[in-house]
This record gives sequence, C-alpha cells and structure tokens, in this order.
Amino acid sequence: MTLKLTATVAAAALFATTLCAGATELRLSHQWSDKDVRHKVAQIIADDVAAAGVDLDIKIFPTQSLFKAREQYKPLSRGQLDMTVLPLSYAGGQQPAFNLTLMPGLVKNHDHAARLSESPFMEALEAKMAEDDVMVLVHGYLAGGFAGKDKCITKPEDIAGLQTRAAGKAFEQMLAGAGASIASMASSEIYNAMQTGVLDAANTSSSSFVSYRIYEQVACYTPASDVALWFMYQPLLMNKSTFDGLNEDQQNALLAAAEKAESFYLDEAKKEDAASVQVFRDAGVEIAQMSDEDFQAWRKVAQETSYKAFLEDVPDGQALLDMAFAVE
Repeated sequence: MTLKLTATVAAAALFATTLCAGATELRLSHQWSDKDVRHKVAQIIADDVAAAGVDLDIKIFPTQSLFKAREQYKPLSRGQLDMTVLPLSYAGGQQPAFNLTLMPGLVKNHDHAARLSESPFMEALEAKMAEDDVMVLVHGYLAGGFAGKDKCITKPEDIAGLQTRAAGKAFEQMLAGAGASIASMASSEIYNAMQTGVLDAANTSSSSFVSYRIYEQVACYTPASDVALWFMYQPLLMNKSTFDGLNEDQQNALLAAAEKAESFYLDEAKKEDAASVQVFRDAGVEIAQMSDEDFQAWRKVAQETSYKAFLEDVPDGQALLDMAFAVE
C-alpha cells in the first residue's frame, strides 16, 4: 500500500513538473510600484491568463527591476523583452511620430482619449509600432498636471526660470518656450531630483504624482480637472513575433484579458485625478486650478514650439495631426 501510494505521488509530481516545464513564460517590465494603476493593469493580464489554464505564465518585473524606464521599447522591439507598460513618447527617439502621444492640449478628456485609441489616428501609430515588431495589447491614457516645489504653476509665466521636468519632447519644447530650464528624466526620478534641489517643478501623470509620493516634496499641486493640458498615452505593449508564436488558445486568453484590463484602465484613469487631489490635500499641499484662459495661453505657446517642431521633424506629421484633430 505504501509503495503504491509513493508511486502515485511520484507520478503526480512528475506530471506537474512536465506541465510546468511545458508552460511558456513571458517577461513583462514596467517602472512603477505594485500599487500603481499601470501595475494593476499588468496584473489583470497575468492573473487572467494564468486562470485560463493555457500553459502561459507572465512574470512581472516592476520598479525598473529588469530594464530602466526609458530603455524598455528597444529590447521589446528586439524580442529581448516580451511585454511592457510604457509611456509611448519615451520611444520618440526611435519613432518621432510617437511624440504626438504626449502633445499639449491634443486630448480633451478621458472619453476623448478612449475614442482616439479606437480611431484611424491610433491605427496609423500602430502601423509604425508594427515596423518595430511591436503591437498594442491594452490602450490607455492618463491625465496629469504640474507640481511646484515652492510655488503654484497654472499659466506659462509661472514656469519661467524654473528647473523643470516634463515627460516628453513636446512638453519640454513648450515649457522651454515659456522660459523654463529642462531636466529630462523618468517620472521615477522626480522625487530624488526635487529632494536634492535639482528640480523646482515637475509635470507628470496624476498616478505617478501619487505613486512616487511627490506630495512629500512640493508646496503646490495643479491637478488635471475639467481643464487638463497633459494627457499621455501609456499602453501595455507586446513583441509582435512573441504573440504570433503563441498557440491560438494562448493568444485568445491574452486578448480576453486585455479587453478586461483596458476597461479597468479607463475607469481607474478617471478616478486617479480626483484621488490624487485628496492625497496631496491630506499631505498639506496647496491645490491650484488651471483656468480655461490659462489652458489657451499654454496652447498658444505649444503651437509656436512643440506643434511647429513636430511638423518639421515628422514627414507625415500633418496627416497624423489631422487624423487626431478629426476625432471629436
């Protein structure tokens, strides 16, 4: 009896090992903590695919533990990384058209962002990603605002003379046009830069402002509200060859999980703005509001700087802008 039981246990263990050995493991990298909404989007994908029982495991590497924040798109395109959640404008060096996904004043609100994700504008960007062997699994935009170490920032003249961080090339051009000095860095580096006096102000998403505890370093916060200058496309991307190499069940499990994650992402993105205001207020930070007049002043600076430069840098830039502006 003991020998029979031992043999049964050994056989079961061998079968489990075989199953485990047969499972495909994908590596997913991102720069945020496990409390951030973008990590939660990745976790939905990993959990739902695991629950589908299709021999596909997704291992998440948060907080830049696998690749640095701005160094993820290139290894993704080369197949050295399977998946990432990434601000697409970080890859503007490889594809200048991607800088349009962080263009001041281009996106009006979260629902408008969702419509952009389903438009010919996004199809054109996805075609450029495909050139790099990259595909989108989950679309998502996040809104954001400004934070000042010593003062509030609502209009262009408020930023003049300040050492400032912006997330992408277009915002850097606009802020420089308003008289700011630019320090380029990932959002994960804002806290230390403010703490050490490298930065006077920063521009990033509502989620990153909270995730990286920027409220501990600033005196004033100008959040996204009814008027939001800052919207950034931050999708969950996958290496296309890796996806194509999966079997049909694995692909279907990924796509089903992606649909669920995208719906969650949109709902949470809408909540992030108001939630960030409460976190900053509870930390004793002053809350400022950008008026429509302020917004129009920023857009004027942007049109003279970032929009102009984009059209000069990108051969099909005007066509892309026209497609974006066509989305109501």
